[in-house]
Amino acid sequence: MTMAGEKMRIVWHGHSCFEIADRLTVAIDPHDGKSIGLRAPSIKADIVMISHDHFDHNAARAIKGDFTIVREAGERNVKGVRIVGVGAEHDEANGSKRGHIVIFSFTMDGIRFCHCGDLGEMLSRSQIDAIGPVDVLFVPVGGVFTIDGPQALKLIAAIKPKIAIPMHFRVGGLSLSIQTIDRFLEGVPKSKLLHVGNAAELEKDDLPESTEYWVFSP
Repeated sequence: MTMAGEKMRIVWHGHSCFEIADRLTVAIDPHDGKSIGLRAPSIKADIVMISHDHFDHNAARAIKGDFTIVREAGERNVKGVRIVGVGAEHDEANGSKRGHIVIFSFTMDGIRFCHCGDLGEMLSRSQIDAIGPVDVLFVPVGGVFTIDGPQALKLIAAIKPKIAIPMHFRVGGLSLSIQTIDRFLEGVPKSKLLHVGNAAELEKDDLPESTEYWVFSP
């Protein structure tokens, strides 16, 4: 991983909001900042993916640009990006508590991304198969409304991404009562842990042989 050159750029805008920019810019699960106590994202996007219709994940109004919104399960091609949406649950009770979500898997510049949204239960083998191979996995770790750190580690072991990026955990200023990243980090091999700030650059040749854990900071 290097921070120089013309490479794909991954930026964390807090909570579950990520920006992935190459020839196109994808924004995922945008929040508006003020509603959750964080800085609002500053993104001009071509595609906005929304995993579910909760206020801290669906603030497309906060995003600039002439973008296409994707929020449904199924397979589609949007502006040359193949996107697969796989249905999942926001809780461990078949969605009866917090509803349903869509996990988005997509490929940019040969790198396969998967964003788990507010996943609230472990995925089945059929769901993992539907997602397909993953190079970069964005996974919630904060518990309460989603899976927690130990559950996230089990999911990572099942999916086997090249890079696992934790999200949806408590940081300074966040007004949601979720857990910090600490329990997740307790299970991460220190030799595989990288702290990358709030942005990192990546190309396919940079992908590691076995899973690395990239921790972004606000």
